[in-house]
Amino acid sequence: MTTRIDPTTGAAAWIVPDWPAPARVRALSTTRFGGVSAGPYGLADGEPGGLNLGTHVGDDPAAVAANRARLASQLPAMPRWLEQVHGCGVVTADDDVAGVPRADASVATAPGHVCAIMTADCLPVLLCNAAGTVVGAAHAGWRGLCDGVIEATLARMAANADPSAQWVAWLGPAIGPDAFEVGVEVREAFLDRALSEERAAVEAAFVAGAPGKYLANLYALARIRLARAGCTQVHGGDACTVTDADRFYSYRRDRTTGRMATLVWLAD
Repeated sequence: MTTRIDPTTGAAAWIVPDWPAPARVRALSTTRFGGVSAGPYGLADGEPGGLNLGTHVGDDPAAVAANRARLASQLPAMPRWLEQVHGCGVVTADDDVAGVPRADASVATAPGHVCAIMTADCLPVLLCNAAGTVVGAAHAGWRGLCDGVIEATLARMAANADPSAQWVAWLGPAIGPDAFEVGVEVREAFLDRALSEERAAVEAAFVAGAPGKYLANLYALARIRLARAGCTQVHGGDACTVTDADRFYSYRRDRTTGRMATLVWLAD
């Protein structure tokens, strides 16, 4: 992935996915750099400069508004923000509706409509078809991933694409496999929903740790579900929000912290 530099501060401000998407598919993933938030929403040392985009985490509303305005300067329009609930609901970013929908994914087929997911450890998944006619973004925390948010997003996208569409995915910054400690119930939930041919791969995605605990590879689990839904061109998945405190917010690491956004849209 390529990191763009904020011309004002010289800091790495956002990430441009390195994936073989068509030219009209545009995407970016923000970091904690490039904004005005301070304290736990600022830079790693607490100094101002954080690009927190979450309105629900206790940050100064004026700072969040300024950060969102900075982000909007890089986009064709303000993103379709979601009230994410760790479910499988999918909305269409093309729809001009009031309010913030409760959903964990969005898709778009019209140019200039921005799909957006906010995270601070959960996995953001960007999707497009090889023809560049539809894009989508999914919020894949372990619950949503286990329950099928990726499959639901691709199903909504498939309704707006050629039935033989080839899908491309990019996995954005998320908690890495050496940091995501979960209980046995998480492993069992994924195994209960695994197809017979997936079971060995799902088992390999969990490494036993402390008694009753496992280290879960969220990226590997997402690749399994993407393959199930017909997407085998998967890129990204090489960051860890927990261990890279300089670049990323992490709820698991800090509890009180900001939120990053991962976005995708179609250009004209």
